[in-house]
Amino acid sequence: MNFFKTFPVDVKSDEDVRNYFASRTIAYESPIGSIGIVAADQNNISHLFFAQSFPFDEPPNLQAQYPVLTRVRKLLDQYFAGGSFDTSEVPIKIDCGTRFQNKVWDAIRQIPHGEVRSYKWIAEQIEKPKAVRAVGRAVGANAVSIFVPCHRVIRSDGTLGGYGGGIARKRQLLALEGFFND
Repeated sequence: MNFFKTFPVDVKSDEDVRNYFASRTIAYESPIGSIGIVAADQNNISHLFFAQSFPFDEPPNLQAQYPVLTRVRKLLDQYFAGGSFDTSEVPIKIDCGTRFQNKVWDAIRQIPHGEVRSYKWIAEQIEKPKAVRAVGRAVGANAVSIFVPCHRVIRSDGTLGGYGGGIARKRQLLALEGFFND
């Protein structure tokens, strides 16, 4: 897949991608590190990423231009303060997913706060019970982790499996939701 085709605007170079993100991304400082949140438009987010340090400055008036960013910031404040939120409250617009990936991501959004499900469970939910590895790849391609809460997907044997933000963050998110008693 051509990386540049995953964007909702015409981008042809790395510089175009950087400008796209820089013009619509806020930095959110959380207990698990810096999180970049990207607005797809005024009402939806399209990406969430973890960063050691934020790669660019937030443009002035960005949250006025993209009100969804203010809403998402408030939901994250609530979440990291120990509250739960229904992930369906977060308006998401992902233009780059395949039909299969979108089915996987929709199934993930059904996992309740504080609970986990297996990759196998996801495969069964989307009526592709033998597609467990493909489900794993789709989970890994999730562009908006936390809001499509892929940290709630674990292996059938109870081990954590992978996480794009790193296993330590996955463990922290699950602990925050009360899954671990450590």
